Amino acid sequence: MFVYLIFGITYAFAAAIQPGPFQTFIISQTLKNGWKRTLPAAFAPILSDGPIIILVLLILNNIPPAFIKFLQIGGGLFLLYLAYGSFNSFLNFDKIKKPEENKSDSTLLKAVLVNILNPAPYIGWSLIMGPMFIKGYRESAMNGIVLIAAFYFTIIICQAGIILLFGLAKNLGPKVTRITLGIASIGLAGFGVYLLWQGVFP
Repeated sequence: MFVYLIFGITYAFAAAIQPGPFQTFIISQTLKNGWKRTLPAAFAPILSDGPIIILVLLILNNIPPAFIKFLQIGGGLFLLYLAYGSFNSFLNFDKIKKPEENKSDSTLLKAVLVNILNPAPYIGWSLIMGPMFIKGYRESAMNGIVLIAAFYFTIIICQAGIILLFGLAKNLGPKVTRITLGIASIGLAGFGVYLLWQGVFP
């Protein structure tokens, strides 16, 4: 159970701080409208990921167990790719353009729509979280529950932290973001190797 708890926390942390459409959206809304009006957007993944999770798990639950191994290998390679991207962002952080301000009002609905149109949840659940959940749930239902609970609890806390960080400490925010990108690259690489190991060695 401990492995699934740590995996959920680490992957959620890395996913939350990865530069992408959703993070850009909440940062831009925070800079424009303040942290109080943007904070509800931190809960968007819970609302948007439901249909994605159901679809992916229905598909994964009806394929041969051996195929899960191939998905784990693919997930491991994808995590290593994300680790490379995160580390590259860490090295070239000063060159990353600041998000443009969004002229429309910030709402939870818009955050949900941004996340639904974001390919990251589909890829993440198909290659990483889905196979890991199936594996854990087959061992013990509690493993699957712990994985999902740890993932979404962490991702909400991280998104809320990003909103508060850019809302209350604009000068400190980019520096802290760069440090967390470095930490994320290490975590992603570690679990990428772990998934590859799980896929290659039964």
